[in-house]
Amino acid sequence: MEQQKKLPIIVLIGIILISCIGIIGVGVGSYLIIDRYLPEVIASEPAELPQADDPSNSDSNQGEDQVLESPTEPADTPTPSPTRTPSPPRSNKISPDLFFPFWETRGLLHDNFFNQPVDDAVLAAGAVEGIDYLLEAHEVALASVELTASPEEIADLGRQADTPEEVFDIYLPLWEAWSKLSALELPEEINEVQFMRAALQGMMLSLGDPYTGYLDPDISRQWEADLSGEYEGIGAWVDTDADFLTIISPIPGSPAEAAGLKAGDRVLMINGEDMTGVDGSLVILQVLGPAGSQVDITFGRDKEDGTEEIFEVTITRARIVIPNVVYEMREDGIAYLQLIGFSETAHRDLADALEEMLAQEPVGLILDLRGNGGGYLHTAVNITSEFIEEGVILYEEYGNETRDIHEARSTEGLATEIPLIVLINGGSASASEILAGAVQDYERGLLVGTTTYGKGSVQIPVTLSNDAGTARITIARWLTPNENHIQNIGLEPDVVVEYTEAHALADEDPQLDKAVEILLGQ
Repeated sequence: MEQQKKLPIIVLIGIILISCIGIIGVGVGSYLIIDRYLPEVIASEPAELPQADDPSNSDSNQGEDQVLESPTEPADTPTPSPTRTPSPPRSNKISPDLFFPFWETRGLLHDNFFNQPVDDAVLAAGAVEGIDYLLEAHEVALASVELTASPEEIADLGRQADTPEEVFDIYLPLWEAWSKLSALELPEEINEVQFMRAALQGMMLSLGDPYTGYLDPDISRQWEADLSGEYEGIGAWVDTDADFLTIISPIPGSPAEAAGLKAGDRVLMINGEDMTGVDGSLVILQVLGPAGSQVDITFGRDKEDGTEEIFEVTITRARIVIPNVVYEMREDGIAYLQLIGFSETAHRDLADALEEMLAQEPVGLILDLRGNGGGYLHTAVNITSEFIEEGVILYEEYGNETRDIHEARSTEGLATEIPLIVLINGGSASASEILAGAVQDYERGLLVGTTTYGKGSVQIPVTLSNDAGTARITIARWLTPNENHIQNIGLEPDVVVEYTEAHALADEDPQLDKAVEILLGQ
């Protein structure tokens, strides 16, 4: 699968990691992504990445593309690589090539991170903090472990890990920390690969950028599923930010729908294992599984009398095809189209839906981007070109102050003249904001709803060597056609209409009602 620029949104359990914040996913030859509001995707021309032969400049991902996405939280505890059976770090030895992905990522950060220069002292300290964080889960602190290795032994660990000579001394604190691991009594499942991945994750988090991070192999594969539009699981949109993984809605025709799951249902247990306090992104991994396999899930559901109903269902997983669009020609003559995400196939599906509805000569079009966290950059440009006849769609600005200009495609857009209302909310992020921002700047239509998420940066996802997962690196920020920055600000709607929990419980949609009112009143 090609990696692409991706934009951020809501999580799918069964799931797709689309959560109200981000998407993840990449393969060899990535694209630029615009984060999803959770986890985003917009694609551009391949970015030039390092192509040298040393560990800091691996050529395993030539021709990376950019992504627009919202923040996706990396798993707290890295998982072992399925390609080998690692041994716990019970001696002061480092397996050959263990740290290759670590140095590979360091090189990518130095060559591509938006805020340059990158300080190796900061990266090294972050790597140590990553290891310390992993140990905290087992009630161990590095500072409490006595250092018994000699300076020569510590330096030898650095050589075993192939530390680049020019920064050898800077990373000695990492090898000092590593030398302490052999003295610890830890569960056998805690191994050197997990510690390396914890160091890698800590190194990336040290940069202080919420969109730059490490995805372990399992999370990385889930990200790919999100962007490909297919995965194997139960088929439901979920919220990973709540105390428990919570169903937003089942996908029509999915096993989750057949099981009678409803919005608000909370995952309490999976196969008898309590999910209390478990990060939502990790719970998702337990819900996912091969088509045809079964999973026992215990849910909690709020009842009208204020009590909680607890029930267990056995669900047979299936291959889920994620819909890109939901649309209908309303009886009042208005065409309604909800865009779920900016996946690789979203532009084609949107164009097909537009052609079908426009043939019926609607009086106006409502484009619903609420909860759409983003996707591929190139998909965002293509889709926006269906509504904007010509001109700049966005500027992509790099740390060295150079910029790329993305203009509307030369092909004639399908919906450049029909009266247009775009629905937005706090879940509209990244690629959604590119589309909505262009519509607003060109006064092509009105934005109705509430302020968008505010995701104005671009990432590249890079598949690391040795099946080590994916590094996501912020390489640029993007601006609207009027050169407005929206990072942490968002887009303000032209017509503010709130949507409250009370509206949801009453099955009311005042934002959609306002859009209809505006179109019928024109």
